[in-house]
Amino acid sequence: MTAVEGLGFGLSVVFTLQNLLAALIGAFLGTAIGVLPGLGPVAGVALLLPITFSLDPTAGLIMMAGIYYGSQYGSSTTAILINMPGESTSVMTCIDGYKLTKKGRAGGVLSIVALGSFIGGTVSVVGVMLFSPIMADFGILFGPAEFFALTAGGLLILSRISGGSFAAGILPMALGLVISTIGEEPVTAQNRFTFGFNNMRQGIELVALVVGLYGVAEIMDMVEKLRRQMKPQPVSLREMLPTREEMRRSWAPYGRGTIIGFVFGMLPGPSATLSSFASYKLEKSVSKYRHEIGEGAIEGVAGPETANNAAATSGMAPLLALGIPFGATTALMLAALMVHGIEPGPLLLTNHPDIFWGVIASMLIGNVMLLVLNIPLISIWVSLLRIPYHIFLPMILVLVVIGSYSVRNSMLDVYLLLILSGVGYILRKFDFQLAPMVVGFVLGPLMEKHMREALFMSLGDISVFYTSPIAVGIWIAVLLIVTIGLQRALLERVFGIKIRTPAFDNAD
Repeated sequence: MTAVEGLGFGLSVVFTLQNLLAALIGAFLGTAIGVLPGLGPVAGVALLLPITFSLDPTAGLIMMAGIYYGSQYGSSTTAILINMPGESTSVMTCIDGYKLTKKGRAGGVLSIVALGSFIGGTVSVVGVMLFSPIMADFGILFGPAEFFALTAGGLLILSRISGGSFAAGILPMALGLVISTIGEEPVTAQNRFTFGFNNMRQGIELVALVVGLYGVAEIMDMVEKLRRQMKPQPVSLREMLPTREEMRRSWAPYGRGTIIGFVFGMLPGPSATLSSFASYKLEKSVSKYRHEIGEGAIEGVAGPETANNAAATSGMAPLLALGIPFGATTALMLAALMVHGIEPGPLLLTNHPDIFWGVIASMLIGNVMLLVLNIPLISIWVSLLRIPYHIFLPMILVLVVIGSYSVRNSMLDVYLLLILSGVGYILRKFDFQLAPMVVGFVLGPLMEKHMREALFMSLGDISVFYTSPIAVGIWIAVLLIVTIGLQRALLERVFGIKIRTPAFDNAD
């Protein structure tokens, strides 16, 4: 079917009571998760992952997608009101957003952000609708060797550009791959790395891993730092209207932010965060009011917030079309598909068009829900920020333990949660990146599966991994991206050419 026919089919899938409720609940909870500092979409999706297992796959993915793009909007609220981003995607919003709040324009800025999020997300959905079938058709040409190159290469790229040094990404990635092998071996049913504990045959539960690394480790970090809780001022509905001048100056950043966010979302790495940084940098370079940016300019808010929402939406295209997650949140969504027994990848469009088109159409509906819901409900989000930490953090901790236990009704998962929380806390203290570990854990079984299939089909001949033109092309691209820092150094030393690569500046 064509893209338009697919969207029509997807809308027919979404317009059921269960799926509409899933989109509404996901958008609502995602906004709340974004508003509350310290959670973020990864921990939020992980906390609610057990609930999505009780739904059918389409409704479960719709809810998780709603949490993902809803959190992008919610995180801007704290950035603007109290200079504390709900997550890293709104770091740049703090610069001008909080200064505008001190000028008495908090309400108008929040409305500008809501409209920009809607525009970026909606346009990006149209792009996903057009590009995903093309990516899926191309993906059908892939065999086991090509998929192994894609999964392994994507994992290497993610570990390279997720921030910090090369070791800061590679070590957690390797740790995630090792953890993914614990349990019953899929072909021979032999126990691997269980150390004599029969319960470990089940392997490590994804919820315990992610919630421990992100949720509990973040709570531990907040308790250690004893950060002073800032109380936001109330914002009335009357103050939510932006001025005509603010609207006029926002349209160009909306357009530029949408394009940047859509492109970044199709690339591996922390796309939403990088797109907001790139958009802010672009506005400082090309905006007519660039001399005001940094001192409280609406362009410094409209562009980055539009970009991070567009990136969060377009990041669904590689997941749905190729079965490759480019971030920790999409890795959780991939894991949810696998729990439901659905094979991710290019054949998802053919075998499960209801899931493929339903999720895409739900993002269109979800962005409308976000726009309608969040402007009137801003007073509720502000009230959430007034919950004292000594009440809020224990509530989250209780939910974390219940969520981990409820997946398999096993105390082993609670013990693993505590252990992995300590691992996450230590990794954070030494500035290691956690996303490669999560993605490595999720992609590990897929990489093993594709490697086994390739070797089986080639009767053990390892040349199958480097004789395929597509696989060779993927490995060359991976090599170029992973060694971009070395290439830049050589060009500067030999030819005197200076090249700036913002995504890699902190990853050399």
